[in-house]
Amino acid sequence: MAIQVSSAERDDADLTTTINVTPLVDVMLVLLIIFLITIPVIVKVVPVTLPNARNIPTTTKPENIVLAVDRDENIYWNNQPVESNQEVIRRLEDSMLRAHNSGRPLPEVHIRADEDVRFEAVGRLVYDAQRASVPKIGFLTEPRNPGG
Repeated sequence: MAIQVSSAERDDADLTTTINVTPLVDVMLVLLIIFLITIPVIVKVVPVTLPNARNIPTTTKPENIVLAVDRDENIYWNNQPVESNQEVIRRLEDSMLRAHNSGRPLPEVHIRADEDVRFEAVGRLVYDAQRASVPKIGFLTEPRNPGG
């Protein structure tokens, strides 16, 4: 059995000083293939067909309730001023109860808000309608002018 021991007499010029990147490239290609195969399995996207945006004019029925908020955060119930959010909740609960007891469909609440009003005021109206068990809330807007 023979062992070859390098001798000190050997020149350092014979040694290879470059890095062999072939194993690194092989490992990286294997990892890339693994990721390409597993990522489509991990990412689960629910296939849905998104609706087209259209502005459909709403017809306000007499039983629907229109709540309006002006830029000073004053609340209006069918163009009549309302003192507080508590009164809005009380009126909404009464309307829902009357419609339910008479067998009519529950009224929808349409919210009209000034474009300069804070979002908090509109959010309070949505929350009030939620507390009064309103099943359907809509927002009334004006159609966007394509020229302006």
